[in-house]
Amino acid sequence: MESKEFIQELKSKSPKAYSALLDAYQQKVFSTCISFVPNKEDAEDIAQDVFVEVFNSIGKFKGDSKLSTWIYRITTNKCLEFIRKKNTKKRFAFLQSITGTAVPIDKTNYFTEMNHPGILLENQELSATLFKAINNLPESQKVVFTLHKIDGKSYQEVADITKRSLSSVESIMFRAKKNLKNLLENFYKNEY
Repeated sequence: MESKEFIQELKSKSPKAYSALLDAYQQKVFSTCISFVPNKEDAEDIAQDVFVEVFNSIGKFKGDSKLSTWIYRITTNKCLEFIRKKNTKKRFAFLQSITGTAVPIDKTNYFTEMNHPGILLENQELSATLFKAINNLPESQKVVFTLHKIDGKSYQEVADITKRSLSSVESIMFRAKKNLKNLLENFYKNEY
């Protein structure tokens, strides 16, 4: 998959090479998408966009990273684009008002429509809360936390995908966990 010959075949738009690429990465890309966007249909649409982008942009691939890293970078960017569009359409909960109290959760918001295939019905409310909290992290924290904790990528893989140093990724992860803890504590304080 990472060989120069294979990448050259992709660049020459070989249907056989694309078919092999799809077979190798379809599930992995979908898995990353659903880690960011917990809705099966949306994650499938994003995954499709990723492969269209890979097909259209393979000519720009310089080989300064692994092909898989480049594909995950595109996947992460497509997911963030999707989330940004969702966020501008509807601002989420956990926004702190001027007095410092959390705004009540809007039950109609996107991340309560949990449609993640790996989540059982009884865990959906808890998962929706967690996804909402993750979505309220600063973007760098959201990306690092999602790739590492939800998608199961190693710190080194996350560093490669995000083009950051290992120590930077570890530092961002530390801040993300701290912020998530505060967001979730505020949520439960206001809920009960």
